[in-house]
Amino acid sequence: MAIFLILAPYGAYSFLMLVTSATASVFAASAICLATIAIDVARGRSVKILAAGSAIVFAAIGLTLALVDPALGTLGVKLSVDIGIFVISLGSMLVRRPFTLQYAVEAVPAETAAMPGFLTANYIITGAWTAAALLMTAANIVLLYFPGLPVWSGLAVAFAARNTAIYFTKWYPEYCQIKYGKPLAAIAHSH
Repeated sequence: MAIFLILAPYGAYSFLMLVTSATASVFAASAICLATIAIDVARGRSVKILAAGSAIVFAAIGLTLALVDPALGTLGVKLSVDIGIFVISLGSMLVRRPFTLQYAVEAVPAETAAMPGFLTANYIITGAWTAAALLMTAANIVLLYFPGLPVWSGLAVAFAARNTAIYFTKWYPEYCQIKYGKPLAAIAHSH
């Protein structure tokens, strides 16, 4: 269920970009982010950096489209979203609170969260998501400067980057458990 709530705004945004305006897509995604924050608060959980940051990014892009530059275009919107996700992900590591840590701490026993490798594992997993966002950003920049390239090439990069990050998020804790004999597998259940 956690992975669904984490990815729901992005899935809705991606789907809506195919069937409606970019403005409606990003505002809907922002609203879904706010709903996931409300669900977390109602369950007594913390407000997540990723959800709050994404709500702000989506709303800022929507306001830009509505008030400043309605002709930004689909590719410009996608690039803006990917840059926003990259900044959130990298920024969370720079402030020493990798965004995956909030999800992981709520999914594991306190003794697991206190293990020395737990924080490191979250930095590595957040790094994988940061790399995925960087790849998606790069793919959109390439499409922006080489408009003759097929649109599906950017979608293929985004699909591969996102799915690789999801796979890595599930695989890495299991790898740590096998290699070090530490029960870090619960990290994966939070993503």
